Amino acid sequence: MPDRSLDPDGQLYVFGYGSLIWRPGFAHAAMHPALLRGFHRRFCIWSHIYRGSPEAPGLVLGLDRGGACRGVAFRVPGREAAAVLHYLDARENIGDEVVYARRLLPVRLLDSGRMVRAVAYVVDRTTPRYCRPAAEEAAQAIARGIGQAGANRDYLLNTLTHLQAMGVRDAGLDRIAALLPPPG
Repeated sequence: MPDRSLDPDGQLYVFGYGSLIWRPGFAHAAMHPALLRGFHRRFCIWSHIYRGSPEAPGLVLGLDRGGACRGVAFRVPGREAAAVLHYLDARENIGDEVVYARRLLPVRLLDSGRMVRAVAYVVDRTTPRYCRPAAEEAAQAIARGIGQAGANRDYLLNTLTHLQAMGVRDAGLDRIAALLPPPG
């Protein structure tokens, strides 16, 4: 029986929109600039582990309903799909922070115009960690947040740097970065 997470071409595509862009953590055969419609990138998940603590929660990105999101689609040979999905499931939902639903969504590869089915991790709006903070509140939380994966500020700035290198401007993330208080 064929793996339902594979595209009809027999490959696994994984859509990255945040830290996956700059730290995928899995081998891939190719990385394509990609567009996902129907979802947008947003700091909408309180993090008590990766980018914050219970005392000073940070924020992490999620794909939230509406709009569109430019990111990357990693192409993984089908024979490696199970191992990559196992890794991603463990990475995206750790401990009691089960905040994402793995979905198979249509994504346009911008270098070829081709549509593929890609795995994407979409925020589960029913989780207690889901939020929609104003930019000012988000900037304050990001400035304070430090978790197992490091400073929340670094997560935001690394994401912005890599998006800019791809020619992608994210006005929401730019606004939050502009509101960050100086480090220290």
